[in-house]
Amino acid sequence: METVSHSVTTGMWVAGSVLVVAYVLIFSEVIHRTLAGVIGAVTMIIAGMYVGFYSQADAIAAIDANTMFLLTGMMTLVVMLKPTGGFEYLAIRMAKLSKGSPKLLLIYVSTVVTVISLFLDNVTTVLVFAPLTVVIARLLGINPVPYLMAEALLSDTGGVATLVGDPPNVMIGSAANIDFNRFLFHMGPIIFVAWVATLLLMLLLFRTDLSSKIDGILDLDETQVLKEPKTLMAVSASILVVILLFFIHHHYHLFPGFVAWIGVAVALVLVRPDPEELLKGLDWSVLLFFAGLFIIVGGVEGSGLLDLLGQQLAEIAQDPENLLLTALVIMWVSAFISAVVDNIPFTVTMIPIIAHLETQGVDIMPLWWALALGVGLGGNGSHIGSTANVICVAEAERIGIAEYRITPMYWLRKGTPVMLSTLMISSLLLIAFFDYYRG
Repeated sequence: METVSHSVTTGMWVAGSVLVVAYVLIFSEVIHRTLAGVIGAVTMIIAGMYVGFYSQADAIAAIDANTMFLLTGMMTLVVMLKPTGGFEYLAIRMAKLSKGSPKLLLIYVSTVVTVISLFLDNVTTVLVFAPLTVVIARLLGINPVPYLMAEALLSDTGGVATLVGDPPNVMIGSAANIDFNRFLFHMGPIIFVAWVATLLLMLLLFRTDLSSKIDGILDLDETQVLKEPKTLMAVSASILVVILLFFIHHHYHLFPGFVAWIGVAVALVLVRPDPEELLKGLDWSVLLFFAGLFIIVGGVEGSGLLDLLGQQLAEIAQDPENLLLTALVIMWVSAFISAVVDNIPFTVTMIPIIAHLETQGVDIMPLWWALALGVGLGGNGSHIGSTANVICVAEAERIGIAEYRITPMYWLRKGTPVMLSTLMISSLLLIAFFDYYRG
């Protein structure tokens, strides 16, 4: 591992300044987050070229094509499914199961999303369930915000439990040679407690919205909403192909983004929709926002600022007596950084730093678990802390009702308590069973 200078360079100052300004614009909503993302990306490239820490080629490489293709592919399948009435059918079935209780409805929907997120990544799961949640809310005349936020927060939390539930987990598992079962047995107990705490917090934080019984559920007839049965069967079969491939894609070295497009290709062959109408249904503002965000964070990484943070963080681990303290610091710092920048580049930065500590005789296994917990749970802290969060925020905006918008400050009021609570729970459990996590 190369040694990183401990001094802050001009490039770091410039990249950090562009990041801060872009995030101020995003959180303050002075302009739409997509505009802030694109403007910030262009500014980062120009500044990087002038100072010498970033290039146009670097910016293009910083865009995570796998994530972009995954988002676009799953969005395409969802757009093809919407006219069939399939979402309305599932919405009515789930609403009837809740028997008019908004609390039970939130628990049922969130639990299903979380269970699926254990085996698929939470981005894919939320891409399918967020539109379904909005359909449920509109049918029943209820506020969709508690359900959308619960899905994002609980799927973010639950996804930390397995090797495939969150992209950083895959990278950590590969670097530390951790298999699926070992990852589950170490992360599962902590995440189960954190997940229950998150669910209870959701019921508490949204108690006002969930206080009134939902009327008229039994009058709804799910069989009347089904349309275009051939299209419904074709697209459902395509989504099933994608889900099955997601379970085995890592064995065949298939990127999740490519898997999504296999499903799209199958659906296009079977349905043959109008391409222009299909493309109109995609949420291009979300896609552009993520492209801009990837470029901005890529500039920060290219300046060496993330490496500097990682090196400073690792210095306290030189003394084996500080191992528990190091693990806790890595968890909390990773969480706060992941709340404001994408957790993937930070994970990429930390992996070689932690691996290097092993050559100095440090027992690094607890640090891997701490990193996984930090980058996973930290995403709950802000509306842009995870891809799933942005998808839910965008879905709420598409309704077009001002009261249903999830603003950055609103998310902070609900998401920050979740992040802090789950981090405290994880810290206490890590301290209590530290010897287990050293194995």
